[in-house]
Amino acid sequence: MISTVLTWAVQRRLANVEHIRRYPHEAQQQVLHELLQQARTTEWGQRYGFGDGLSGREFAQRLPISSYEELYPEIERVLRGEANVLWPGTVQWFAKSSGTTNARSKYIPVTHESLHDGHYRAGRDMTALATLYYPDINILGGKTLSLGGTHGPNPFRPAEADSRIGDVSAVIMQNLPTWAEFVRTPPLELALLDEWEEKIERIARHVLEVDVRVLAGVPTWMIVLLRRVTELAGAASILDVWPRLGLFLHGAVAFGPYRELFRQLVPSPQMHYLEVYNASEGYIALQDEPESEDLLLLLNHGIYYEFLPQDQWEAAEPQAVGLEDVVLGRTYALIISTNAGLWRYRIGDTVRFTSLAPYRIRISGRTKHFLNAFGEEVVVENADAAIAAACRATHATLHDYTAAPIYFAAHDGASRGGHHWIVEFSQPPTDAAQFALVLDDTLRQLNSDYDAKRHRDLALMPPKLTVAPAGTFEQWLAKKGKLGGQHKVPRLSNSRELLDEILNQLNE
Repeated sequence: MISTVLTWAVQRRLANVEHIRRYPHEAQQQVLHELLQQARTTEWGQRYGFGDGLSGREFAQRLPISSYEELYPEIERVLRGEANVLWPGTVQWFAKSSGTTNARSKYIPVTHESLHDGHYRAGRDMTALATLYYPDINILGGKTLSLGGTHGPNPFRPAEADSRIGDVSAVIMQNLPTWAEFVRTPPLELALLDEWEEKIERIARHVLEVDVRVLAGVPTWMIVLLRRVTELAGAASILDVWPRLGLFLHGAVAFGPYRELFRQLVPSPQMHYLEVYNASEGYIALQDEPESEDLLLLLNHGIYYEFLPQDQWEAAEPQAVGLEDVVLGRTYALIISTNAGLWRYRIGDTVRFTSLAPYRIRISGRTKHFLNAFGEEVVVENADAAIAAACRATHATLHDYTAAPIYFAAHDGASRGGHHWIVEFSQPPTDAAQFALVLDDTLRQLNSDYDAKRHRDLALMPPKLTVAPAGTFEQWLAKKGKLGGQHKVPRLSNSRELLDEILNQLNE
């Protein structure tokens, strides 16, 4: 009966998805209006005249675009318990962001509105689409196994037990509405364990007898869990443990390089995959069509969007464009204003539009995670595709990778360099040299700037490949205190700091 009621409730969300597709601009105008009205009495709202009924153009003219560092003085006041700074009331929960090599963590406010009108509303939308496309799974008749991080006391308010900071997945799980607990596993006392190895072991033992039908989490960590469950069960396949498993909701990293490995771990044509774009700052997009990897931009979930063209990223006064002015195929940095009090905030992610009716995107990388030491402008999207192609060509399966520039001393005194890739495989390539060759050739096909720099090795030499032993990246993450949850290895960097740390680790 619970399953029937929940199915009826979530499928009502299909109308909302259709509204986003058909009326995108009206949806965004309504979101901006509601954000300004709700925050008009805050310190930020009074400073910029939110009560004046601003249009999108007026809003952009009055407020500056802010990085985390620029907005941090106000965020710190919110962390310390000041009320009505960026958003009405006092914020109790904060997401500690991952995916950065900086020593200083980022703390993103998570309000009641951002949870319930953003993350949970989008979660219901995703569930509704999954029940529509895959009715045979009956996903609400079993359990969704979700892997996440943990949370702890707010160090800025140590005396307040109710104020907490943690991985966004842990914040979401801790505050889930009661109905959601009926369809998820493991229980919170296991899901929120701090020590990652213990967490994997205890969750694996707990879910051996659970009717798991959906997986949700980061591919890298889900692989670890699936292998352990299969091992504990003494099974040939995870499907011997969970015969009704039929869907993986994945996010945080590109799935392409991991697809073949999941086909091996879950050898069933009935296994389906849908991507979600759920960041610390909000639930931004989801895959609304199974046959396409494009993501539908969620336009009425408490986030107002602007888009910064690539030629404006380093401008002194960057000029963003609204949804109505974006162009197909062009790369933009995301600028968001949210119901958690982030105003014209540079989230750091980059996207490109694949459709304007409806508005669908693909994540192309991060503004700080790309390779451009020699003018090659390789973004994460290029790198993921090239790694996936090299894996297919050499029958390899990926665990993780990172890349950075390498510099060579040329005999003619010219400045030359290349890219140094450290790759950890679950199944090594049949020929590592062939892997590097396909990686290089694919990048040349995908990226004209890279191809031009590689012409006759004039500016870029062929890539250097270091095959890392199993456990390398997990060991590095553990040293950084970032093992598990939403944490992930930065893919590309113009600095060799991360890459050299891993190389030194391999030489210890």
